[in-house]
Amino acid sequence: MDFLTAIQSNLLSPAVLFFVLGVFASVSKSDLKFPESLYTTLTIYLLIAIGFKGGVAINEAGIGAVWLPALAAVALGGMIPLWTYPVLRKMGKFSVADAGAIAAHYGSVSAVTFIAATNFLKSIQQPYETYASAFLAVMESPAIIVGVVLGKRVLGSGKCSLGDAGVRHALRDAVLGRGVLLLIGAMVIGAFSGKSGMNSVEGFFVAPFQGVLALFLLEMGMVAGRRLGDLKKVGVFLLLFGLIAPVVHGAAGVLLGTWVGLSVGGATLLGVLAASASYIAAPAAVRLSLPEANPTYSLTAALAVTFPFNITVGVPLYFEIAKRLQP
Repeated sequence: MDFLTAIQSNLLSPAVLFFVLGVFASVSKSDLKFPESLYTTLTIYLLIAIGFKGGVAINEAGIGAVWLPALAAVALGGMIPLWTYPVLRKMGKFSVADAGAIAAHYGSVSAVTFIAATNFLKSIQQPYETYASAFLAVMESPAIIVGVVLGKRVLGSGKCSLGDAGVRHALRDAVLGRGVLLLIGAMVIGAFSGKSGMNSVEGFFVAPFQGVLALFLLEMGMVAGRRLGDLKKVGVFLLLFGLIAPVVHGAAGVLLGTWVGLSVGGATLLGVLAASASYIAAPAAVRLSLPEANPTYSLTAALAVTFPFNITVGVPLYFEIAKRLQP
């Protein structure tokens, strides 16, 4: 009953309901539409707010408490593509480029799924390490690099090097892409400015946050709704992969988080990040680095299957796993 109550609480949260409204608007062919500039503005706001608050939390906790879980998060993000790639190649029969692209998306992370998870934990009054947004920042890049290298390694001559244009693009986007730059940059600023810095911008980065998130999820619901028709193209295997992979990755993230000493809430968040799939940073990097890959596969699986699953059922599920694993 606790698990069912948690799912109900999550499904009835404003963020999830706005997402459902967006899906309905798209499916019903409403003329509701966000200007591209507004979508970009909302994205920038959320990334800066998450990074800044995470940096302040690091300042308060001290680097000694953060380095081991952060290192574990980096390792997890880099390893997920290593086992998803052969599954996609051998069981899914995807091409080298498509398997690498999908692996990169599923190893990278979704900031909005992370925010939905923190909202869920707050709604049930479950404490968590507030520096967990540092995990979000450091997990964004490794998987993109590994996925692109896997996708390039056996293409053409079968060699992959830093001189390859696709790999150079992946490295650049992984380090200087908008999402990573804003997250890490804001986190560093927050770490230097600390609590006094937060007090000076709290009215902008804290109070309006939930409203901005609701607007963003309304837009994401419309985007996901437009992708529902593509489910016929991706096939049954990728549909099942989009539902099973997050559970496997989420359980691995929770287990690793528990092992490095995170609380139930912290382990839940690491599990959520491991279970999520990127639909902002990874598509941009993969488009340049693996032009041979079909974006329909990776985007539809990440956005129309895994993302809705995670923000509705997945987050409470990973929380339940974290509770059971906690000593």
